[in-house]
Amino acid sequence: MDPYMIQMNGNSNLPSVLDVHVNIGGKNSKQEKGKGRKARWSVRPSDMANNTFNPIRTIVDNMKLGTLDWGGHCTPHPHPHGLVGKDGRDPTVFGNLPTDPEVTQAMKDALDSGKYNGYAPSIGYLSSREEIASYYHCPEAPLEAKDVILTSGCSQAIELCLAVLANPGQNILVPRPGFSLYRTLAESMGIEVKLYNLLPEKSWEIDLKQLESLIDEKTACLIVNNPSNPCGSVFSKNHLQKILAVAARQCVPILADEIYGDMVFSDSKFEPLATLSSNVPILSCGGLAKRWLVPGWRLGWILIHDRKDIFGNEIRDGLVKLSQRILGPCTIVQGALKSILHRTPQEFYHNTLSFLKSNADLCYGALAAIPGLRPVRPSGAMYLMVEIEMEHFPEFENDVEFTERLVAEQSVHCLPATCFEYPNFFRVVITVPEVMMLEACSRIQEFCEKHYHCAEGSQEECDK
Repeated sequence: MDPYMIQMNGNSNLPSVLDVHVNIGGKNSKQEKGKGRKARWSVRPSDMANNTFNPIRTIVDNMKLGTLDWGGHCTPHPHPHGLVGKDGRDPTVFGNLPTDPEVTQAMKDALDSGKYNGYAPSIGYLSSREEIASYYHCPEAPLEAKDVILTSGCSQAIELCLAVLANPGQNILVPRPGFSLYRTLAESMGIEVKLYNLLPEKSWEIDLKQLESLIDEKTACLIVNNPSNPCGSVFSKNHLQKILAVAARQCVPILADEIYGDMVFSDSKFEPLATLSSNVPILSCGGLAKRWLVPGWRLGWILIHDRKDIFGNEIRDGLVKLSQRILGPCTIVQGALKSILHRTPQEFYHNTLSFLKSNADLCYGALAAIPGLRPVRPSGAMYLMVEIEMEHFPEFENDVEFTERLVAEQSVHCLPATCFEYPNFFRVVITVPEVMMLEACSRIQEFCEKHYHCAEGSQEECDK
C-alpha cells in the first residue's frame, strides 16, 4: 500500500517528509474484520420504543367506531341525534366545568408581569415549591420546599418516581383495574408489572392477601391510586392502614397517586396516605389538573414523605437528576401558583363536587335499573365502573365488542375495562352535562333491552 506523503514545513528538527500509513480497505481493514460500522442502512426503533404500549390507545384505535375521535365526534352517527358520550380524563371537554375566574386571572397576571418568560430550575422555582409545601403541610405529614419536586403534570411525576425507585429487571405492584399509564411507563423502562386485584364487591378495596403474595426480593415499589381511576373508589382510613401495614412488613416504598385527592364526595373522606404512617417512605403525586380543572396547564408535583430517612439523600438527589433530563413545568403556571392556591374561592370546589356527586348518583341509579348491568357506586374522582353480566349478552364475546356495538348502534361511547386489564366491565365518565348523561343512560337501556337474553335457569329474574 502506498503511504500518503505529507510535507512538513517550518521546523528543521523534524524530517522533511513524514510517512503516514492510512489503511483504506484491504485485508487488514476493520470493516473486513467486522469491527466497524457496516456500510448499509440499518435503522431500528429502540427497545424503549418497542416496549412502550398504551392499552387504551391500542384497544380504542382498533375498535370499529367509524371516525370516532377523542373530541367527541363520530361520523357517521348511527343515532339520529348524534354522539352523546365521550370517555376521557379531561373534565373541560364539554365546557360545563370551567375553572374559576380567579385561576384564569392569576395566569393573566403572571403573564403580564413579564417575570416568568425564562428557564426555571428543573425542579421548579423555590417560591413555587414553598407554596406547595405550605399548602399540603400538616402535623401528621410535615413538608418543606426540599420535599417538593414540580413536574409537567402528574404523569411526569409518576414517571420520575418509577425511574428513581426501580431498575430494569425489578418489579412494581399495580392495581387491577388501574390507570394504564403505570404499565406503559414501567414496561418501557424494562420494569416488570405485577397486578394486584381490587374487589368490586367491597367497593374496590385491595385484596390484601393477594397483594402481599406478589412481593419478592425484586419488588421496587407499590402503587396505590386513591381515589381511583377508573373505579371512582375512595379507601377508608382503616383500609389504608392495612395497606401500610403490608408495606411496612415487606419494606416496600409506596408511590401514592393522589391526583383525585380533592375530588371526593361529601359522604366520604380522603385520607392522604402519608398522614397515616411515619414508618413507610412515600412519594405522593398530585397536580393542578383535576382540583382546578386545568389538565392542559401541566403542573404536577411529587411530595417526598420520609420521616425515618429511609430514602436518604440518594432518592432526593436521584429525583433532581432525573428532572434535569428535560426541564419541567410551565414557568407561567408556576408564577400564577400562589394566587391559584390562595385566591380560588371555596364555592368553586363545592360546586364542582356537588355536580359530580349529583351526576354519579343519577348515572348509578339509571344504570342499576337496566337488566344485565351492575354498576359500582363511586365515592369520588370522575368515573363509575359498570359490570356487564355477559351471560345475558351471549352475542358479545367481551366488553370490547359490547362497547363497540354500543357506539355503532346508539352513538354512546364508554371505555371497555379491558383497557384497565379488567374485562367485562366498562367505565363511564361523570363530567358530562346532566342532560347528556340522561340521554346516554336512556340509549344504553335501549341497547341492553334489545340484546338482553335470559340466562339458562334464570327465568324468574327475567320476569321481574
